[in-house]
Amino acid sequence: MTARQPAPEPGTRIAAFFDVDNTIIRGASAFHIARGLKQRGFFTNRDLFHFAWEQFKYNIFGESKEQMASLRSEALSIVKGWSVAEMNAIGEEVYDEVLALRIFPGTKAIIDEHRAQGHEVWLVTASPVEIGRLIARRLGATGALGTVAEQKGGYYTGVLVGSMLHGSHKADAVTVLAEERDLALRSSFAYGDSMNDAHMLETVGHPCAINPDRRLRAHAKRCGWPVKDFRGRNSQGRRSIARASMTGSVWALMQVLRGIKRALLAPFRRGRGDDLAADNPQARKL
Repeated sequence: MTARQPAPEPGTRIAAFFDVDNTIIRGASAFHIARGLKQRGFFTNRDLFHFAWEQFKYNIFGESKEQMASLRSEALSIVKGWSVAEMNAIGEEVYDEVLALRIFPGTKAIIDEHRAQGHEVWLVTASPVEIGRLIARRLGATGALGTVAEQKGGYYTGVLVGSMLHGSHKADAVTVLAEERDLALRSSFAYGDSMNDAHMLETVGHPCAINPDRRLRAHAKRCGWPVKDFRGRNSQGRRSIARASMTGSVWALMQVLRGIKRALLAPFRRGRGDDLAADNPQARKL
């Protein structure tokens, strides 16, 4: 839990910044939203194949600038022309169905304590800002910073506004927000789970690693940062998340391949059925 801090200097405020995926939400929030969209017919099998392939490469080879650019381009091309209002409505449904059940109670307790002390609470995520704002609103946080997709007339244009909020861009966004809202960063807090959050953690006076990956855990130890792990008794929590993601990717890929197989075999099955019906008068009556 966070230690109670003295009142900030006049004219300044204290804030707490939280990464979302695997810090607040177990797994990737955008992935859960994408599943909800697929169930509602927003994604095609082709879209699912691309997401499965990118997720597979991420689990095998790790993250790269090329991969992030590919994911960004693919996601923007898919959402082009989608209704912003409908997306928000589906996000609310998915939160109630899935995300609310995947919040780490330990992280939620830290958020509640910051709120009780009068601190601003901001979520900072590479996921679409709409997802961040939804989760922030449901948790009673002040607001959220996230990746912004351009909107015109209530529909997505398929163009990114600014940079994807990832890595050092998170730190830049936090610094800009602090200037706008007169936040005292040296008295503020930040929480994240991976080395991608290290830049953001280093912008505040009270960084903390939550459910850290191997690299962030080692970095936190070198820097003397506190570490909290809310993944339960499973010491291989991070590996379990990776295994689950890979299993999901393989499952999605298999569903696509099965669909393609069914489509390719359908003409042959229909032809075979016609032949059987021709040879069997009883079959023609059925």
